[in-house]
Amino acid sequence: MQSLKPYNTISQLQTLLILSLSLLFLPFIFSDARKDALTGGWTPIKNIKDPHVTEIAEFAFDEYNKQSKGNLKLEEVVKGKTQVVSGINYTLVLQVKDETVDNSYEAVVWEKAWLKFRKLTSFTLVKG
Repeated sequence: MQSLKPYNTISQLQTLLILSLSLLFLPFIFSDARKDALTGGWTPIKNIKDPHVTEIAEFAFDEYNKQSKGNLKLEEVVKGKTQVVSGINYTLVLQVKDETVDNSYEAVVWEKAWLKFRKLTSFTLVKG
């Protein structure tokens, strides 16, 4: 039977210690990268022209028209933000035309993409 040399044991202990410390401090190293995306906090949508954002806006708009028997027409997404929950909440400010009047509405949509689930949770007129 071959015995371990003290050098190998010390080297293995040093490697284990360095690895353990690295794993311990890893969250602190990347914490600056996550400052904008706090759990439960709202994060601005950087690209409001993203096709998925447009799809969420159209869903909100269609659901509101169905529920209210309205005849609003979606003009554009003005701005938006997201919140990570059990899924994602989208809050979008939409420019909407009602016959001849332009108004802004704030729509909140809750999405669980992995379940193909969406729900319009609010659609309110933005008071100017």
